[in-house]
Amino acid sequence: MTRYAHVTGWGMAVPDRILTNTDLEEMVDTTAEWIVSRTGIQERRIAAAHESTASLATEAACKALEPTNLDPVDVELIIVASATPEHFFPATACLVQDTIGAVNAGAFDLSAACTGFIFALNMAAQAIRSGSLDNAIVIGAEVLSRFVNWEDRNTCILFGDGAAAFVVQASDTPGGVLSCVMRSDGSGGDLLSLPAGGSRMPTTQDTLDRKLHTIQMNGREVFRFATREMAAATRQATQKAGLEISDINLVIPHQANRRIIEAAARGLRIPMDRMMMNIEKFGNTSSASIPLAVCEAMDEERIHPGDHLVLVGFGAGLTWGALVMEWIEPDRVVSTTRKIRRRFLLILARIRSFALRILRKIEGWIWGTSIKPK
Repeated sequence: MTRYAHVTGWGMAVPDRILTNTDLEEMVDTTAEWIVSRTGIQERRIAAAHESTASLATEAACKALEPTNLDPVDVELIIVASATPEHFFPATACLVQDTIGAVNAGAFDLSAACTGFIFALNMAAQAIRSGSLDNAIVIGAEVLSRFVNWEDRNTCILFGDGAAAFVVQASDTPGGVLSCVMRSDGSGGDLLSLPAGGSRMPTTQDTLDRKLHTIQMNGREVFRFATREMAAATRQATQKAGLEISDINLVIPHQANRRIIEAAARGLRIPMDRMMMNIEKFGNTSSASIPLAVCEAMDEERIHPGDHLVLVGFGAGLTWGALVMEWIEPDRVVSTTRKIRRRFLLILARIRSFALRILRKIEGWIWGTSIKPK
């Protein structure tokens, strides 16, 4: 029997705080009108002190699970795509796994910058179609505001924070993820980077003084790269799915710049009403931007059963890719009993996590925490 990988749940989480272009006028030498004319961005969300990549990812994952027939204990895999993980390690996905109580799930992070969600969704779909697992949660989550140089007017106007998640499940109904192309070119790695903090350039007072722990970007070169590859990747993935561009109902691109999206539409020879765009509300949220746009497209009723969608993105690496899917509307009716059960399981997960931490401390007291030399 042929297996298909369908999106059965989706959810998003964005901070409450809104930073407008007018606010930025008071922070750096820019104007609201210039930002809109060059990028299309009017405002972006900024995480509060108590919010982080893991907390936003967890909230999005819980919302995505709500309408499905899965409880957290049924989840088999969690992938978090992020350029701003909670830590180098442990993986942010492991923190999400622990918080929601997905005790039977493997979990890992995927780093492909703004293309990360496409790569992660393809990995999950491939695993499901191969029969190695039946379901997964795929999350794009970022808190870019903590890696922005707020004195650099060329980059600080662009980025925002947020998260969104898909639940992907196996089905014998044709459709779901149909094809994907994934590409990279490391020779352009210096065009968009966060240079310091890794093994090549560890944290020192010098790297801090030079602000090398903040986003560095050659905007002109990235713009040229993006306008060239977005349309090409869309065509390649569409052809791989056995479709024509005319068969695509909606293209959902990475929300980096309105002019890049408009250039992609011209390259594909499709009208802008077949391109989903919400960059004016959230700015560039990197790996979260595509799933955030899908969630908003669903809220706006721009996606319908049987529609063919293309998710297409580009980012640091350089990376780029496109994924084609046939949207099949899932049954999103969940009983009150199941909703109550999930709330209980979420509370139980937090109790379990706390208890395991205490147990490890007790074991340390009993057995010792260091190995003594002979």
